[in-house]
Amino acid sequence: MSKSFTRRDFLKKSSMAGIAALMVPSAFLAACGSTQESTIPQNSGTSGSGKKITIGFIPLTDCASVVMAKELGIYEKYGVDVEVTKEASWASVRDKLLSGDLDAAHCLFGMPFSVYTGVGGAAGSELPIAMLLNANGQGITLSKDLVQAGFRDIQAAKSVIESAMAERELTFAMTFPGGTHDLWLRYWMGAVGIEQSKTQIITIPPPQMVSNMQVGNMDGYSVGEPWNGVGVRQDIGFTHISSQDIWQDHPEKALVLNKSFSERTDELKGVMKAILEASQWLDDLDNRKEAAKVIGHQAYVNAPPEEIENRLLGKYNLGGDLGEYVYTDDYMLFHKGGNVNFPRKSHAMFFMSQYVRFGYLNNHPDYEQIANKLIMQDLYKEVAAEMDIAIPDDDMKPFELKIDGAIFDPEDPAGSLEQYGGA
Repeated sequence: MSKSFTRRDFLKKSSMAGIAALMVPSAFLAACGSTQESTIPQNSGTSGSGKKITIGFIPLTDCASVVMAKELGIYEKYGVDVEVTKEASWASVRDKLLSGDLDAAHCLFGMPFSVYTGVGGAAGSELPIAMLLNANGQGITLSKDLVQAGFRDIQAAKSVIESAMAERELTFAMTFPGGTHDLWLRYWMGAVGIEQSKTQIITIPPPQMVSNMQVGNMDGYSVGEPWNGVGVRQDIGFTHISSQDIWQDHPEKALVLNKSFSERTDELKGVMKAILEASQWLDDLDNRKEAAKVIGHQAYVNAPPEEIENRLLGKYNLGGDLGEYVYTDDYMLFHKGGNVNFPRKSHAMFFMSQYVRFGYLNNHPDYEQIANKLIMQDLYKEVAAEMDIAIPDDDMKPFELKIDGAIFDPEDPAGSLEQYGGA
């Protein structure tokens, strides 16, 4: 088993070589902080094909394993020459993965299924999933005028939102049709009892959520950290619910691949091993302060490190005078002994079933065929075995959604929808 980087390793590396992203000229960093795609300066390395491997990321806290594998020199350790690039939106990530401008990306777990089924792209387009990057740590922020909805209070939310809807149309934002943030928003709305057809749901890139809320473009948004925490910090809203309160330890971001790169197995395995090692490093809470400082920089997430750090540690200032809530075992996770990283076919089936439930698809897709096509489970098992990482035995077993107690049975995706009143 490879030995994960310790805090001392990180500090030693930082003092000897510096953090590349923090040492680039200020003019370059200013450009990186814009909404345009930008490339972070890299150290040279060697990959099996001699080609640089380009991995995209969106400015979100959960890009940490992809970024820290670079900053800690772990990609180099596994012999792959990786460049990480900051991207503007999930649609841009999708297009670049399909075109080959990106070899891989920190990506919404739901995107490959959304694209393949035609919800969020050209139907039949393949974006394979190599592994999961994290679980938990997303949230729904509501505007301050809805603060009576409170924190995790479904009944209060129903009353407050129905009252507001009687006076005007409400607008909520998510980040990509059929993606994780979209599903958390729609699933929450279903649990609350909000009729989605009577609201407007718009698509906004994650880093633009706060600014759009500031100018009144929406009444709430579903997004990853740090943008819920930043919304509280800037006093534009409050955290109503976190995604782990909807589905504890849910799949969130994945390492999603360009189809051609998925066939460059030796290099891909090197990338996966590096990210797995970075994931282990991140799940040591003593390392999260250092990680927050790095990814908070303008070249990466461009947000206050203390805001990133607090929610990485499960400490949530809720805003709206609601106080603080501390998550003790279900904050954002990157590894959890391998339970996070294993790509489950059952989770793919759940996402596709919800596309039917929410009207994205008129007919049930071929759940098993699509899951088998897009999830590279055999390759993950091979990599995990080489790193002595345990493989969970819960795939294709029923699981429960925390917010409403619904049970999803991957052996009967269509039947599982009946508990919501049919679909």
